[in-house]
Amino acid sequence: MIEVVNLTKKYGNHVAVDHLSFRVERGMIYGFLGPNGAGKSTTMNMMTGYIASTEGTVKINGYDILKEPEAAKKSIGYLPELPPVYQDMTVNEYLQFVAELKKVKKSERKEQIEQIMEQTKVLDVKDRLIKNLSKGYKQRVGLAQAIVGYPEVIILDEPMVGLDPKQIIEIRELIRELAKKHTVILSSHILSEISAICDHIMIISKGKLVASDTPEGLMKLLSGGSRLSLTVEGNKEKLDKVLHTIEAISEINYVAVKDEKCVKAELYVAGEADIRVELFHKLAAEDLPIMELALSEKSLEEVFLELTGEVKEEEEQADDSNI
Repeated sequence: MIEVVNLTKKYGNHVAVDHLSFRVERGMIYGFLGPNGAGKSTTMNMMTGYIASTEGTVKINGYDILKEPEAAKKSIGYLPELPPVYQDMTVNEYLQFVAELKKVKKSERKEQIEQIMEQTKVLDVKDRLIKNLSKGYKQRVGLAQAIVGYPEVIILDEPMVGLDPKQIIEIRELIRELAKKHTVILSSHILSEISAICDHIMIISKGKLVASDTPEGLMKLLSGGSRLSLTVEGNKEKLDKVLHTIEAISEINYVAVKDEKCVKAELYVAGEADIRVELFHKLAAEDLPIMELALSEKSLEEVFLELTGEVKEEEEQADDSNI
C-alpha cells in the first residue's frame, strides 16, 4: 500500500526527518505519534507530495510520489492540521469544487457528495458558509474533502487539535467508520488519541522512528515491563535484605507512609518475570506480613516517554537543579 524508504528532510543543518523507513498495509488504522517538533507533519507532507524529500522515496500503490505524482495522489485523501477550506464557500459548494479538482465524474459527483456529507454528519449545514461553522464542523468538512473520490488511504494530521471532548469523541467515531473502507494514518502528539483508536503505532522522536508495534506490543517492548507496589509490616532494613535476594527485581524505591509500623516500596521487575509467589514465601519466612501488594504494567505513557528520551531528559534536568 505505502512504502517509505530512507525518507530524509533537511533544512540547512537541521535534520527534520532522519532516514525513516516503514510500510503501511491495507485495512488498518495507523497512529503516527511523537512530541511536538518530532517531524510528524514534515513526514506526512512528504508522503502526500506537498513537499519534496531531501533523500529517500515514498511509493503509494507502487507509484513514486515525486516521479508519478498524479497516479500516486489518486490513492490519498489528506487532511492537514489546518483544514484547507475556503471560508466564503458553502459546504456543498466547497465539496463540489474539491470533486472537480479530484476529477470525480460529473455523473457521480452529486450522489457521492451527498453520501460523504451524510457520513461526516455535515448534511444539515451544507448550505451554510464555512466561516460561520464551529471548529468541530470545519474539521468535519476537512475530513469530507479528504474522502471525496474515495481514496484508499486517508492521512489525518492532528485531526483533534483544539476540539472539545464531545467533538473529539465524534471525530474518533468517524475515523473508526472510515477505517471500514479505507486505510487510515493518524498523527498526533496526544497518546490517548492514538491508543484509543489505532491498530498499530509508530513512534517518531527527533526525526527518527524509534518504535513500530501494536499498543500491546509497545508495552512489552522495554525491559522492566512491570512493577509491584508492596507494603509490609516491619522495618526497612529487614525488608531490604529480603528484596535484594530476588534477582528479577531491577530497582527498589521506598515510599513514605503514615503508619510507622509499615514500610512501602515500589519494585521494578525485569522482563515478564512474576515474582509474587517467591516474594510471598520469603517475606513470610522473615515474619514480614504483607499489608498490600499490587501489580501494574508500565503504562503506554511511560513507554512513550522512555522511547522518545523524555524521561532521561527530565531526570538530567532534575539532577542539574540539585547541583
